[in-house]
Order: sequence, then C-alpha cells, then structure tokens
Amino acid sequence: MKTTVNKTYTLFEFLKEKYPDSPRTRIKKLLQNGSVRVNDLTVTLHSFRLNKGDTVEISSHKGIKASDFLPFPVLYEDETVIAVDKPAGYSTSSMDGSADIVSAVSSALRDASRGNVRAYVVHRLDKEVSGVLLFAKSEKAMDTLKENWKETEKHYYAFVEGVPVKEQDTVRSWLVEDNKQKVHSTAKSENAKYSVTSYKVIKVIGENALLDVTTETGRKNQIRVHLADIGCPIIGDRKYGASDKYIRRIRLHAFSLSFPHPVKGIKITVKSPMPDGFLVLNSADEHYK
Repeated sequence: MKTTVNKTYTLFEFLKEKYPDSPRTRIKKLLQNGSVRVNDLTVTLHSFRLNKGDTVEISSHKGIKASDFLPFPVLYEDETVIAVDKPAGYSTSSMDGSADIVSAVSSALRDASRGNVRAYVVHRLDKEVSGVLLFAKSEKAMDTLKENWKETEKHYYAFVEGVPVKEQDTVRSWLVEDNKQKVHSTAKSENAKYSVTSYKVIKVIGENALLDVTTETGRKNQIRVHLADIGCPIIGDRKYGASDKYIRRIRLHAFSLSFPHPVKGIKITVKSPMPDGFLVLNSADEHYK
C-alpha cells in the first residue's frame, strides 16, 4: 500500500509519524532491510528528503516482522501465533479507546502483512499484570487454541506480603464479582465460578515470599483473590488487601506459557524474564498507572 506524502520532511520523520510507538532502532531496521520504497525506488537512508507528492511504500516481502512495529518484545512468532511480553499497565483489550495490547499487535500484523493478518485474543492478563500474552493470527487458530486450552500450562511469579503457612498448597473456592468489579470467594451459587490455584514458595525475602503460581481455571483476578484469601496479598495489589503505604506496581508476572501448537501439534513453551525491580521495594511511590 502506497502513501502519498503531504509535506516536506525526512524519510525517518515520515516513518516515525506513521509508527509513533515503534522504537527508533526498529524504524531504522525497516530501512536497512530494504523494505521502504520512495517513488518506486528502494531507499535505505533515514535522512532522505521527502517532498509533497512523493509516494512511499513499505513492502512486507523484505523480511518485515510484527516486532518491527511494536514497542514491546515479541517472545515467539510464526505463521500461526504470536506471543508478546506484555508490560504492566496495558489492558489486553479495551472498550474505552485506551491503550491496549491487542490493538497494538493487530496494527503491527496488518502493517507487516499489507492488511492481511490481525491478532485474535486467546486469553487475557489483567491490566496490572505483565508477562507472556498469546494471540492467534486467524480465527481458526484461535478456536483451536481455546478448544485445547486445558492442556496449556501457565506459571506466574507472585511476590507477596508475608510468607504462606504451607510451603506449597492448592486453593479452591467459588468466585463472584460484585457491582464494583471486585472479585470475592463465596459459597457455591448460580453466579459463582469454581476456581483452582496452586502455589509453591520459591524463596523467602525478608518478610515477603516469592511464589511460583499455576492455575487450573482462568477466572478474573483469580490469583489475586486466592493469595489474599490465604493472608498473603500480592505486593502492590491494594484492591485485594495489600499495604497502601506506597503506590506500588503489582508484583504478578506471567513468566511461562506452554501450549499445544494449533497446527504443528507440538508443545511450545514461551518464557518472559522477571521484570527489572520486581523484587525491589522502593520506599517511594512507583507511580504505577
């Protein structure tokens, strides 16, 4: 798809305007790959001067990947699926127009495929949670992944207040959401959803503990509620009982996702490193959004 330039500026300035969320290094990579053509001629010089009326075309057959257009890392990508390293503070998807991951990934896939591919939501992470987030590149792949989701294994780092009484355990309860969008454990009822969360202590750090958490069910806020239920709310999670002395980033990170590939039929494992500062508790507000 060609774009007609409507003012005079450099090619780099044009690309930065077209992809405002992409790092400078990824924009330069598009040029280095020979993926950008001006008036039907390949241009690799980022300072190339564009004039009003020039046409610019970005070609997908020159090795462009979705990662070239994303401001956060792609952990795994093939022709069927893409897994990204979701930053904390971004919704998986949004209905109010705020920044969300699926829109960013869809936009990147469209740019990389000339509009032929977009992202399909397979599962979600809470806005406050970081880590591995998987998307399908077709509706068929999405349906297959969801049908086999019980075979998927998810691991989370949870840095919690206090130390659990048991070194490892499984928490089971029925969860229900109130009219303030807060989830609670409750007695079995028509609206409540059965939920299962397991944890084991990785190490104790001062008065707190780092846990490896897995889930058998995928309910909203499930891990956050269950850890609060055992008296160890996730650090920073003021919604579920954590200390409000400081405004902290919630210490919950999806560090590993193993899933049956919807086409290849093999198990794929994708991992995300622990975020910087995850185990460091600053004595000042972290200005978490």
